Amino acid sequence: MIRSLIIDDEQNCIDSLAFDLGKYCPEVEIIETCTSPKQGLVSIRKQKPDLVFLDVQMPWMNGFEMLEVIEEINFSIIFTTAFDQFAAKAFRLSAIDYLLKPIDTNDLKDAVKKVSEKIAFK
Repeated sequence: MIRSLIIDDEQNCIDSLAFDLGKYCPEVEIIETCTSPKQGLVSIRKQKPDLVFLDVQMPWMNGFEMLEVIEEINFSIIFTTAFDQFAAKAFRLSAIDYLLKPIDTNDLKDAVKKVSEKIAFK
């Protein structure tokens, strides 16, 4: 199982992603969902996930600023956002993938497959 967090300030986006993961990616276990970057930081430290689905645009702190606060990023990151202009920056931060909302199920399955392969390679 891939232990995962979803961090997004929009509950409907969390619900939609969780539904798609449950339906199309049974290897992904959602251990927690967070609706704020602050809550996400606490959860990452506490839960030590394998994978974080991370929104870019959030109040108080965006996804990139949130990652800058983390001492060691020892988990995979899949950005989920409605904005395509942040893709280059996401990949510079070693993101596994960058999914545009609304998330295409084939893109989601491909992104999760990349994470599975990365974990198997460790």
